Amino acid sequence: MELTQEPQVAPEPATAEEIDKERNRSRLKALGGLLIPVALLAGKAKVLLLAVAKIKAVTTLGTMFISIAAYALLFGWPFAVGFVLLIFVHEMGHVIQLRREGVEASAPVFIPFLGAMIAAKSLGEDAAAEARVGLAGPILGTLGTLVPLAVWLATGSDLWRALAYVGFFINLINLLPVLPLDGGRAMAALGPKVWIVGILVAVAATAIFLGPFMLLFALVLGGPELYHRWKNRHSEESRKYHSVSTRTKLAVATVYFSLAALLVVGVVETYVPRTL
Repeated sequence: MELTQEPQVAPEPATAEEIDKERNRSRLKALGGLLIPVALLAGKAKVLLLAVAKIKAVTTLGTMFISIAAYALLFGWPFAVGFVLLIFVHEMGHVIQLRREGVEASAPVFIPFLGAMIAAKSLGEDAAAEARVGLAGPILGTLGTLVPLAVWLATGSDLWRALAYVGFFINLINLLPVLPLDGGRAMAALGPKVWIVGILVAVAATAIFLGPFMLLFALVLGGPELYHRWKNRHSEESRKYHSVSTRTKLAVATVYFSLAALLVVGVVETYVPRTL
C-alpha cells in the first residue's frame, strides 16, 4: 500500500500584539505562582504578630533580658539574673494584689538601674486598698529573698549571700514612707500627715545611707503627686478616700513596722563590708 503525505502548511507568523499578550499571560502565571506562597506567609505572619501583641509576657521578658544584660556588665551574669528575678518577685506582689482589688494591672516592665514598674488605672477604691497594694510588693519580695538566704546558709556561697543582702535592701528601701515608694502607699491608710514625717525620715535615711540621688529621684517622681494630694486633703473626695477604720490602721502599721524590722535584721546579718 502506498502511503502519501499531505503537504505541510507553514504557520503564519505571530503578530507583535499576540506576542505581547502571550508574554503578559506568562508573567501573570509566574506572578501568581509567587504571590500564593507570599500570601500564605503573610497571613501566618499576621496571625503571629497579633498573637505576640496579646502576650504581655513578651514585653516583660524583653525588658528583663535588657536589664540582666545591663547589670551583668557590672556584676556578672549569675548575680544579674538573680537580682532581676528578685525585682520581678517584688513587682508581682503588687500585680497580684491589684488584681485581687479588682484593678487591671500590667505585667512588670523593667528599666535598667531604676528597677521596674507596672501600669494600673488606680491603686484601689480607698487608702486601705492602696496600702495593701503597697505592702504586697515588699512582703512577696521578702519571701522571695528567703530563697537566696537559705542557699547561702546551706552552702556559704558569697554569691547567694550578696543576693540575699540586695533582696533585703531593695525591699527595705521601698518601705521608706514617701511617695511614690511602697512605704508611701502604705502610709496612705494612716493619713496624709504621715507623709510629712515620711519625708523627714527619707531625708535622714538618704543623708546617712544613700546619698542625695535616691532622695532626688523619689521627690522628682513622687513630688507632684504628694503636692496634689496634700493640697486636696480637705476635699470631700480625699476625706472619703482616706476614711479608714482604726482597726485597719493598726493592721497596716503592725505589718509595716514588723516587716521593716525584719528587713533591717536581714540587711545587717547579710551585709559584708567591702573596700574599693
